[in-house]
Parts: sequence; C-alpha cells; structure tokens
Amino acid sequence: MMQKLLIHNGKVITPFRIIPRGAVEVTGGKITAIYEGEAKVNNAIAIDAKGRYISPGFIDIHVHGGGGHDFMDGDAEGFLKIAELHARYGTTAMVPTTLTGSKDHLISILKVYEQARKINKNGAEFLGLHLEGPYFSMNQRGAQDPKYIRDPDPAEYREILQKSGQIVRWSAAPELKGAMEFGRCLRENNVLASIAHTDAIYEEVVEAVENGYSLSTHLYSGMSGVTRKNAFRYAGVIESSLLMDELDVEIIADGIHLPAPLLKLIYKVKGPHKTALITDAMRAAGSPPGESILGHKQHGLKVIVEDGVAKLPDRSAFAGSVATADRLVRNMIEIADVPLPDAILMMTNTPARIMGIDQKKGSLTIGKDADIVIFDQNIEIQETIIRGKRVYHRTSDNKI
Repeated sequence: MMQKLLIHNGKVITPFRIIPRGAVEVTGGKITAIYEGEAKVNNAIAIDAKGRYISPGFIDIHVHGGGGHDFMDGDAEGFLKIAELHARYGTTAMVPTTLTGSKDHLISILKVYEQARKINKNGAEFLGLHLEGPYFSMNQRGAQDPKYIRDPDPAEYREILQKSGQIVRWSAAPELKGAMEFGRCLRENNVLASIAHTDAIYEEVVEAVENGYSLSTHLYSGMSGVTRKNAFRYAGVIESSLLMDELDVEIIADGIHLPAPLLKLIYKVKGPHKTALITDAMRAAGSPPGESILGHKQHGLKVIVEDGVAKLPDRSAFAGSVATADRLVRNMIEIADVPLPDAILMMTNTPARIMGIDQKKGSLTIGKDADIVIFDQNIEIQETIIRGKRVYHRTSDNKI
C-alpha cells in the first residue's frame, strides 16, 4: 500500500481561498484530497498543523548556493547541502544557477548536476539548470567575472546544450551580436530564454521577445533604465519589462536589492501572476555575517556579508543575495503590503508556470506533487514536505 499522510488542523492555502480549518491528504507523494473541517483518513500518518498555514512548497527558480556551498564549486555533495539548507526555509523545488565561466567549467557543472540530481533525497528538488551568462553586457556585469564575458557563440552554446538535457533556462543580454539567433536556438531546445545583465533599449527588447525571450532576470538588478542619446530619451529593460505583458519578471525581494517602493511598483504594474520571487542566494545564505566568496570557492570573488546582503570588499556595490524563500514572502507582506495569498502565489504557482511545470507543482491541487510547507503567521517554517516525504521539522531543526 502507498503511504498516506493527513496534514490537518491548519489554514489551507488553495488557488482560490484560504480554508480556515482544513486538511490535505497525500497518497504516494501526490495530493489526493483537500478537506474543509475535520477529516479522517484510515491508515494515514497524521501531521497536526496546530492552526498554522498549510501552503504549497516554495519554488526558487534562481539560486546559486547556500550553507557555505556554491553550485560553481562543482561538488555533488555541495549541491545536496544547498538543497537541504533551502528546504529548511520552505523551498521544495529549485533551479540551480551558474555564474559566468569557461565552456569547460560549465560543462563540468552539467555533469555534477546529473550526479547530484540522482542522489538528492533530503533537499529541495532540482528542476534543471539555469546558466546565467556568459553572454552579458560588460557594462552591466555586476559581480560576474569579466574575463569570461563574451558574445553568444553558436558552436559553443550548441555544444553545451547537446551535453545535457537538463538545462531549463539561460540568461543573456539581447543587444549582443548573435543574441537573436541564440534566443531562437534556446526555444527550439525547450530552454527558457531570459534577459539579463543588459544595456538593451526598448526596441532591442521587443526584438528579443519576438525571438523567444520571455523573462527578465532579477528586475532592476544588472539592467538598463532610461538613457539619453543625442538628447533623446530611450526606455531601457526596466521600463520595457514593466510595460510589456509578454515578459514575466523575477525579483530579489530581500528588502535590500529592491526597497519597498520598487517592490510595491512591480506588484502594482506586473501583478502576482507575472512576478516570481527569487532568492538569487549565494553560498553565505543561512550562514552568519562575515567574509565569504561569490562563485567558485578557490577562484571566486571575495565579498563581505553584512546588513543582510553580500557586498564587494570596498562596499561600493552589492555582490549577491543571502536571502531564503521565507524571507522573500515575509518581506512582500510586511514591507510591500502584499496580501498573503498573492505573496504565496509569487513564490509558488507563478514560478511554476514560468518554468512550465504548473501542471504538477505550484499549488495545493488534487493530482499535483505533494510539495507542502507549514508556517506560522510570521512565515517561520515549521515543516517541509517534498513529494510526500517529510524532510524538515522545526522542533528538531534536523531532517526527519
């Protein structure tokens, strides 16, 4: 017989409402029933939510590391530790993300990902890889290593795509030479094409959308705003992303990369169905403040973590996020005045829809994967369940 769970006595967040006193039934890793009021299920393991919220698991579609590890380290054990760390904060599925690097390094990460995906049992599920770069604007590179930044090379990116079927998204600057052909190639290979680290203007963004780009990577960060050329104003990627319904956006809602007014503006203009919350977390997520490294542990960029964010050593700019998913949801509610259901939507079903997996993840709906988190009114995670398996329980602060 397939194992059954009954998560009861909680406020169940469905796609339509919050059931004040409800329950979720899980059989064989799938959601098999949603109940209002008392529920009795024979031969089920009961989990008492104790009046807390029962929510879909959080889906992070842009994350680099956590718990002292970075995906660029190229270590399978590190992959697992990152997944386990973020599961403690409610992430049930994630898209591991690289930084700019050499072709050989990126290909080696693909191989490690394949290994880690097969043995990942106690952490957030891996949904496929996100290659962030190396096809970026030098001017908008941020903390990305400039020695690896280059224009799209068809021979290179086609070889990388052929090495693995696990690449699900790729971020690039659309104004670069060859970026349109690159976007078309990604779409032909069912890879999400995303606009990132770019100095493009509106007309170039329009062309990018026409050639397959559909997402703006970490809106406001590493992208152009209004510029002037010969006295004339041109809308940048920020304005284009807010204006164009064809573009989804993702935002680092750590409360630092984007202050409250910008979070409110994005929510007002794009809405919860077009906005995904991302951690964009580097290795220092879940660790105390102090010195850390962005990227590979031996060859990466030294940074300082303070004030809840990673900064360049001279403190001239941010160098990465140390957010976890619970913090994103909390911030949207507390500082952006977003209703709880919409904040949850931006961390669950919207990212699932963007990645094309909303038919199986992203909401508490019968037939979907039983990816569930239980949290209190402060969005403190009490329990994380992935495909019906309990992987984190707050009272022990350890995996079950």
